[in-house]
Amino acid sequence: MKTKLISFCLSALLCSTAPLISYATPITTTTKATTIQDIVAPSLSTAALQKLNWQPISTSGTQTIILNATSQHLNEGNIQGPIAAFAIPANRGSLDIMLSSLVQDKQVYAPNVLVLDQGLRPAAFYPSDYFPYERPGVMSTDRLEGTLKLTPALGQQQIYVLVYTTRTDLQKSTQMIDPAKAYAQGVGNAVPAIPDPVARHTETGTLKLKVKSEQNAGNITIGQVLSGPAPEPVVVGSTQATATQHTPLKTKPVLSDTERYFSDAIKKEINNGNIDKALNLLDEAERLGSSTARETFINSIKNKR
Repeated sequence: MKTKLISFCLSALLCSTAPLISYATPITTTTKATTIQDIVAPSLSTAALQKLNWQPISTSGTQTIILNATSQHLNEGNIQGPIAAFAIPANRGSLDIMLSSLVQDKQVYAPNVLVLDQGLRPAAFYPSDYFPYERPGVMSTDRLEGTLKLTPALGQQQIYVLVYTTRTDLQKSTQMIDPAKAYAQGVGNAVPAIPDPVARHTETGTLKLKVKSEQNAGNITIGQVLSGPAPEPVVVGSTQATATQHTPLKTKPVLSDTERYFSDAIKKEINNGNIDKALNLLDEAERLGSSTARETFINSIKNKR
């Protein structure tokens, strides 16, 4: 099986003379609601973003954030009420960010998330639909929850995560499940015919944020490796995906130390059988302007065979 995979990768590379190209989803989409409604990433001024107090977050442990009347507020466009603003290290590889909004007294904060790169440029947008209701577990309560998978571009020291709710969200509610029903379903008993509780969306609430740094493929790249026009933010959630091909940027030759770093890393991953990771390294190296990474990849694949 490994031989077939290696042969496929090698033939694909030999047939291609251009670097690997990424695809993105447009920032405007439609919900699955009965009434079709556009979801658009919020347009916030740089001045408004610079005024916010961005709370540093480590990549270990879980943070609890209480949103109330004393929290930072932002009232621009459809955004209303208390918000949470985080600064997260961007030089430790890919990031998995789990955001939970806890249901308390049949009330819950419906989060939306805007991710910005080091230059406070919008890079990814997660509407409230991305954070669905999760029923309680042994160690968890009713909550809205979603995980953001991000890969900061090389050279960035931190990225920014803005959590807010909207006037539209405040007009909605979340259908929960009655504990008796959940128990009956869990043990295989007959489910009682009782109504499920509803959680009203509010401006206040309790968030839990867990950040884990790891090397994962297929994540959204945050920020720009090279200078150029800022890309449109990527919408994640209830989307109708349309592949948009981006023209690769012309890059300057990289330093010899950088070439050596990518060459060694590609060889190591191929020797360990991690073809996907080696392809990701090749993609990153060529975006930086490497002229030897592809040859290193092909030769390593040949030697592996």
